[in-house]
Amino acid sequence: MRILSNSTRLVTLIWALLGLTAFVALGLGRWSLAFVSFATLALSLVPPLLAARWNLTLPLPFLIFTTLFFIASIFLGEAFDFYERLWWWDLALHGSSALGFGLIGFLFMFMLFEGDRFAAPPSGVAFITFCVAMTMGAVWEVFEYAMDQNFGLNMQKSGLPDTMGDLIVNAIGALVASVTGYLYLRQNAAGFLGKAIGQFISVNQRLYHKYKRGLKK
Repeated sequence: MRILSNSTRLVTLIWALLGLTAFVALGLGRWSLAFVSFATLALSLVPPLLAARWNLTLPLPFLIFTTLFFIASIFLGEAFDFYERLWWWDLALHGSSALGFGLIGFLFMFMLFEGDRFAAPPSGVAFITFCVAMTMGAVWEVFEYAMDQNFGLNMQKSGLPDTMGDLIVNAIGALVASVTGYLYLRQNAAGFLGKAIGQFISVNQRLYHKYKRGLKK
């Protein structure tokens, strides 16, 4: 796995701090903080490990986003109770995660067409993008339920109202991702999100080898 940047020290530092926090928490007997720190570190390592397994190049902004997301959702949200302190914290995380998963779904679908945007049906790819984001949002709700039931956390807060609110925000983020993918296929442009898509495609051209040829037609 390669990371598109000459400087990955920020991400490495974040991982090191999470590991240090976990071991210090163990030494102080703060078991919940240690568990949350280890869980955050483990989840933040998933994207680069998967990229290495599939021989993908990750743009550094993508890696930073995923790492900060896990820190915000698990470490800050649970260990420092940001979910209770900031009413919008949970909603913002669900919206951003849906957007991220939707864009990942779009990139995967576009990869199946080898980057040929003239062959990929925009409406069909956009629909699947929306479905991927909603599916991941539902899986996250199951994760929250499992964490609450098995480890005594309070990720679901008010129960059903919290879950439904999360899913509604998730749907909004999924819609933004699907519209972004649709505009990217139709116009080859979709604002800064379209630029993020283009960056990933440009550094993984072997998976989208028909993309440039399509633009030259």
